[in-house]
Amino acid sequence: MSGLTIPSNENVLIGMATADDAGVYKISDDLALIQTVDFFTPIVDDPYDFGRIAAANALSDVYAMGGTPKTALNIVAFPINTFDGEILRAILAGGLDKLREAQAVLLGGHSIVDDEMKFGMAVTGFIHPRKILANQGLQNGDCLILTKALGTGIICTAVKGGLVSEQTLRRVTTLMATLNKYAAAIMADFPVSACTDITGFGLLGHLAEMISGTGMGVVIDSRAVPVLPEALDFAAMGMVPAATHKNRLFRQQRVVMDDAFDPVLRDVLFDPQTSGGLLIGCAAKDAYVLQQRLLGEGVADARIIGYATSSREEKIYLEKDGGL
Repeated sequence: MSGLTIPSNENVLIGMATADDAGVYKISDDLALIQTVDFFTPIVDDPYDFGRIAAANALSDVYAMGGTPKTALNIVAFPINTFDGEILRAILAGGLDKLREAQAVLLGGHSIVDDEMKFGMAVTGFIHPRKILANQGLQNGDCLILTKALGTGIICTAVKGGLVSEQTLRRVTTLMATLNKYAAAIMADFPVSACTDITGFGLLGHLAEMISGTGMGVVIDSRAVPVLPEALDFAAMGMVPAATHKNRLFRQQRVVMDDAFDPVLRDVLFDPQTSGGLLIGCAAKDAYVLQQRLLGEGVADARIIGYATSSREEKIYLEKDGGL
């Protein structure tokens, strides 16, 4: 934030200087705290599902850093004069169920009356200071593995237009409510060089953060990227959230693609995700084994989607015909 002096000290291991998923503060030689916060307005109509998704999304940053969530505080804005209190109860119940699944505890929170409903959490996790996974750290030749399919932002936009089938809605809801806990536990058995989770900036926006200032570039095989099929259909109809275009305008200088690259797929790659998957960087010799572990243990969308290279000058190259 230009012009602001941010308080810090020697115990801040990861702060605001980089666009990491969470902050990390060292407590001792073998313990550090991970802290993160996230909240948003409803993206599905069912209040219980909204609570589950918001909690999974808030917990995700801790998993992306390689940590274990321990405590949470609720953040609630609710139009109590407009909506029945049972709706709020259902939202909170959804969040609590995800905390139980994460084996984290709720310590309290804060609520306000607002004209627009919002829910999320501030989450604290633990990690060993020498096991922190930052979003930067890719090495030449590292492969990139994505653990969840893209397209949730586009489908949620189509939901608002009443175009989504019940089957598709359940699928995308389940995807967003799935904790990254399970992928992170598998990832912990491998020498990972960098990790982030895919959220509001879309796949290409978060990739840009991973390479910015590092001298590394990445090559993405667009055919290998897991995508929800319905997202392609709705994107072709123009059901694309405004944030997709903002993401593209903000990061277009870092993305290199052929003039004939499919604009529908391009929009999916920039699509803002809610509670998206992990994007994991690891050495090529480990990548296939890691992917097979993920697939074998229920992370069904896990795919190797590209690789890092020191010869691409901090650019993201989109290959539409393979090339990996």
